[in-house]
Amino acid sequence: MRMAGCVRGVAALEFAFAAPVVIIALLGALEFSLLMFGNTLMEGGLREASRFGITGHVPAGSTREEHIVDVIASNTIDLIDMTTAVLTYKIYPSFGDVGKPEPFVDGLPANGTYDPGEEFTDINGNGQWDSDMGKAGLGGPGDIVLYTVSVNWKMFTPIIGALVSTDGILKLESSIAVRNEPYPVP
Repeated sequence: MRMAGCVRGVAALEFAFAAPVVIIALLGALEFSLLMFGNTLMEGGLREASRFGITGHVPAGSTREEHIVDVIASNTIDLIDMTTAVLTYKIYPSFGDVGKPEPFVDGLPANGTYDPGEEFTDINGNGQWDSDMGKAGLGGPGDIVLYTVSVNWKMFTPIIGALVSTDGILKLESSIAVRNEPYPVP
């Protein structure tokens, strides 16, 4: 039998070339589906938590912040580890101010960025210029509050983790800005 005309084992050879690519693509699809599912749950949990937060209600035996974390945890069905998640709240004067820097007077040389020593309006009252004017806290009645939750998501498959980052961890973050209801202050 001549080697040039031999077709025995061709299917096994083709499988050996194609299988790793197909397996990695399948693992990648599953991994990113789980990642998107976790992110969607986190966003939904944050939305539900902010719905509670705007009421100003403080549950008996708990704080407002603890209850907000509990709401997010229950909505993420333990897919997001709330013990490692970072949850922040910032109060803003208006929706248009969310994420904006504190206003400043651009001195000489006028470069469009804040330089130490330039005059600024201390919106959040911490005595220094900030690139985000938000003041920490859940606010009071009628305040604009930005809720943000971030978590380091560890990829489940090391092969996909190595392809998307050096340590197999991606940072997931979700935010929502809401206006607190005009609740009575105790």
